[in-house]
Amino acid sequence: MDSEQRAREPGHPEQADRTLGDVDLTTWRTPAGRASAEASVRLGHRFGALPVLVVTLLIGIAIAALATLLASEVYDAVREADDVAVLDRPVLDWMMSARTPGLETVVTWWTNVAGTIGMPIVAVAFLVGFTIQRRRWTPVVLLVAASGGSLLMTIAGKDLIGRARPPRADAVPPYEHSPSFPSGHTLNATVIVGTIVYLLILRQSRRVTRVTTIVVGSLFVLSVGVSRVFLGHHWLTDVLAAWALGIAWLALVVTAHRLYLTALARDRGRDRAPVARHEG
Repeated sequence: MDSEQRAREPGHPEQADRTLGDVDLTTWRTPAGRASAEASVRLGHRFGALPVLVVTLLIGIAIAALATLLASEVYDAVREADDVAVLDRPVLDWMMSARTPGLETVVTWWTNVAGTIGMPIVAVAFLVGFTIQRRRWTPVVLLVAASGGSLLMTIAGKDLIGRARPPRADAVPPYEHSPSFPSGHTLNATVIVGTIVYLLILRQSRRVTRVTTIVVGSLFVLSVGVSRVFLGHHWLTDVLAAWALGIAWLALVVTAHRLYLTALARDRGRDRAPVARHEG
């Protein structure tokens, strides 16, 4: 019996992921959602649900890269009108006025948690935990794809815009040298922590636990973004763009997983109409 055949059995961990609280993730309420689900089901029958998930995520990465290109074009248009400066300089000045030596040390330590060393450690730790607990490749695929897409968006955005960071006189060392737009710390934290939160709440039965997990994850992502401006390593608009791009990519990752679950559910035949319109 192969891995996908086991995944179709009642009570299998993949089937436990079908619901998020009272919401059936294999139910699609919009015409576009139902059309995508039907296409995923047909491809799943032919090639297998997991390969379809991988291909869907690869397509999503291409879409994310295109979204980054479009965001850079929008940003250029806004920057030419000097609308960005209305937000960036005053917010940085306010952040600088709130600095103290002790607070700078604490915030520097905190922002490093979401840096090029801290964030991969967090991702790998949860990845190992999910893999051991669930004995499935799905968390690996989702986290690796989410991280890869986030990294690609960060590199593409920085290369396309090439925006200068705030002046060093306004920043707290150690100084950053890469282009400023978008904030890589913020984008990666949004995507990786968002994916971890999603995987966690899929297995949390109590609403208060799910809400707590979402709040803690959101506060972490928000605090990382604020820390980048507080330290003078990024402008506010770098962080706002990173949040927007990260949430958009995270939505694509979650949608790809839902399509995968839908293909599994239909293939099992237990639910003959998971993509039908939900009444009520």
